[in-house]
Amino acid sequence: MSKSGRKPKLAVWKFASCDGCQLSLLDCEDELLSLFGTVDVAYFLEATRARASGPYDLSLVEGSITTAHDAERIKEVRRHSRRLVTIGACATAGGIQALRNFKDVTDFMSAVYARPDYIETLTTSTPISAHVPVDFELHGCPISKHQLIEVVSAFIIGRKPVIPAHSVCVECKLRGNTCVMVAHGTACLGPVTHAGCGALCPSYDRGCYGCYGPMESPNAHALSEWLRRLGVPARDIGRLYRTLNAAAEPFRTEADHHGP
Repeated sequence: MSKSGRKPKLAVWKFASCDGCQLSLLDCEDELLSLFGTVDVAYFLEATRARASGPYDLSLVEGSITTAHDAERIKEVRRHSRRLVTIGACATAGGIQALRNFKDVTDFMSAVYARPDYIETLTTSTPISAHVPVDFELHGCPISKHQLIEVVSAFIIGRKPVIPAHSVCVECKLRGNTCVMVAHGTACLGPVTHAGCGALCPSYDRGCYGCYGPMESPNAHALSEWLRRLGVPARDIGRLYRTLNAAAEPFRTEADHHGP
């Protein structure tokens, strides 16, 4: 609560996305009750039809920019937000829809829609940071609800969020997992992927899919060399990097090194 006794205003905005990261906030349950007791939820259409005008002390933004209309709308959101935090792979890296960035989007529209001439879209899907200044990026597809509560709490009281910057490999070690690449030869993006999922996939003997995007200082080239030694074809190595965070550096650059 501010010195004036007013609760901070929280707004949650959606752009091109699946709503999964907003659902992560609603999934906080007990934590959500405590959070809503300390903030004024001024705008959150996923949870309530109530709307309050800005300015907002904190805006959480889910989704990427894929239309000219949204490219203008995010500027309006930024103008009315004291702090703006992007949540999820779509908002931080363009999301899986950024796969369009590597092809001609008109080809996709012709294949999917009976009347593609009705579709108005940009040729690329871009993160929010490509259009407006962003105060913090929270990665994940979907985001970790625990990390989200930490970020929101930190901004409400005016401190820096404490979010681990290490890779999924550290989470595997903490859980006592056997490395799927070393033990089984399974392709895994864990060494270059940001922690946050609790090493979910490797805990079930599957390789990491890179849902949380690049970790702080990844060596993607070294990982690609290891994958090559495991017998993974160059084209498949490139496709490993082109999933939920396809447009994120250095995933994008590394994928480009392994074919179109």
